[in-house]
Amino acid sequence: MIEQKEITLPRLNRGYHLITSLIEDNLNELPEKGLLHILVKHTSAGITINENADPTVRTDFENFINKMIPEDDPGYIHTYEGSDDMPGHLKASIIGTEITIPITNHRLNLGTWQGIYFCEFRNHGESRNIVVTIIS
Repeated sequence: MIEQKEITLPRLNRGYHLITSLIEDNLNELPEKGLLHILVKHTSAGITINENADPTVRTDFENFINKMIPEDDPGYIHTYEGSDDMPGHLKASIIGTEITIPITNHRLNLGTWQGIYFCEFRNHGESRNIVVTIIS
């Protein structure tokens, strides 16, 4: 069986946002076994799984990736939407725009310290859409 739903996230500031509860709150009862696939439908936002307890990890993610992919690089040609535009695309490709999580005993089978991060790479992000697909 396959279920699919599109969720509109609220407008989020630039950064890494823990959205595990938001995802779970928007899902129907999960099957005993299966997979949850999540796709971010944007080219300058991403999704990943990482530390869910200490918020400084999300700050460190932001600081690290901004050093790795800086804004205002004179080598960027695609700058029509601002200095954060091309870096946002690069960050989305590096972090990724989709994840898959196992479902076991009607729950997301994440590790104790794992949570789902929505990664907003634009300075002035809009509301964003994600597609969640449950395969059981």
